[in-house]
Amino acid sequence: MTSASCDGDFDKEKMKQIVHFLISQCGHLENFGKTVLFKLLYFADFNYYEITEKKMTGESYRRLPHGPAPCHFDLIEKELKAEDKIRTSKVKRGEYDQNRFSARKDFSLDSLNGTELLTIEKVIKWYSGMNATEISTLSHMDMPYKATKDKEIIDYELVFYRDPALSVREYSDA
Repeated sequence: MTSASCDGDFDKEKMKQIVHFLISQCGHLENFGKTVLFKLLYFADFNYYEITEKKMTGESYRRLPHGPAPCHFDLIEKELKAEDKIRTSKVKRGEYDQNRFSARKDFSLDSLNGTELLTIEKVIKWYSGMNATEISTLSHMDMPYKATKDKEIIDYELVFYRDPALSVREYSDA
């Protein structure tokens, strides 16, 4: 059911636009670090898949101890930094170092359709106020994460087995 590979139909430019947009919208929030960013990306991609049965970015997410993590993030971060679109820093938050992000330039969303943008905006509204522990705990309750073995790639199809509390699709009873 799962694969150990991060290869697939990954749309790097779309992912870069989404990461830049999320940083532009949430980078000012005190809780917004790498963990929160990873979970916002996960919920955006998997919620979109549940609604449309199509992948938004084609990104693969690996099941890690702190929750789902996008496979290509280091590449995306490196390219956005090289294009001077984002800046990264580390700040001390309690006993942990938090990886912080800030946007340096205006974002573009020309790779996104209306449903994709609406899905991302809802994810921001619902989850961006959570701290890393809260959003990680939420991701651990999501069936795609729960049904995947450690370090394996999470299967998008598992969204159709979500608990109703995390489901975003309107299912008819007919």
